[in-house]
Amino acid sequence: MQSPQDRLQRRKLAAVFLAFVFILVAVDTAGAAKKEKPEKKVKKSDCGAWQWSVCVPTSGDCGLGTREGTRSGAECKQTMKTQRCKIPCNWKKQFGAECKYQFQAWGECDLNTALKTRTGSLKRALHNADCQKTVTISKPCGKLTKPKPQESKKKKKEGKKQEKMLD
Repeated sequence: MQSPQDRLQRRKLAAVFLAFVFILVAVDTAGAAKKEKPEKKVKKSDCGAWQWSVCVPTSGDCGLGTREGTRSGAECKQTMKTQRCKIPCNWKKQFGAECKYQFQAWGECDLNTALKTRTGSLKRALHNADCQKTVTISKPCGKLTKPKPQESKKKKKEGKKQEKMLD
């Protein structure tokens, strides 16, 4: 005769075995249920890369505009396309509307020419624009003004605060 502990141990073993079989069956049916998706056919295009013209603003020299793109290829469905674009109004337009430069601080005033200069290095070029790597700009030297003392500003602010508190 078997002891009650042996029976309990056999029942536990049978339960584990049945659970294992159940899991195997579930995994097998889940794998069979998945349908394999056919791979999409990759079309090789004889079309070349798009070549974009510069952005031409609709009005003025900055803001919204359009650019035209072209590409070559014997079997291309589309060889010309127009795209909307925008030229930021705060860029230095004299260096090209699609070229953005990082400028250094203004240099000292040259007394011979009465001009001060600074250089800028290319930061970003939009749509493969042809931009110079570095540019230099000049501007006339302004009047030499003495900076106002900071104490007078503080006194004015304090006076205004006191007036507001009295009101």
